[in-house]
Amino acid sequence: MHDLYYKGRIHTRLNHVKGGYNTNRDIRLGTVARPLTLTVKDENRKTAITLLMSEHQLVANIIIDAAVDENIVELTTIINKSSPTTLEKTPGRNDPCSCDSGKKYKKCCG
Repeated sequence: MHDLYYKGRIHTRLNHVKGGYNTNRDIRLGTVARPLTLTVKDENRKTAITLLMSEHQLVANIIIDAAVDENIVELTTIINKSSPTTLEKTPGRNDPCSCDSGKKYKKCCG
C-alpha cells in the first residue's frame, strides 16, 4: 500500500496544499490601511486635490511644502488606470446576423 493512502482516503502532503486563507494579500493603494502620500506647494492645490480624492473615494496624506516639487504621481496613476476592454460576443450560428441582412449568422457572415 502506498504511503499517501490510509483506509481508502487520500492524504495530501502539506507542501502540495494550495488553498486556505491568504495572509499575504495585497492592500489596495488609496485605502485607510494604505493611504496615498502626496506633496503639494500651497493650500489652494491641497483643496483641489482633496475634492478630486473625494470624487474617487480615495484616502491620502497630503503634505504642504513650498520648497519641494509637487508629487502627485500615485494619485494620477490610480485615477488614470484603464479598465479592461470587453469585446462583443459573436452571435450564435442560428441568431440573426449583426450586419442587418436578415439572414442567419451561419448563412451570412459565419
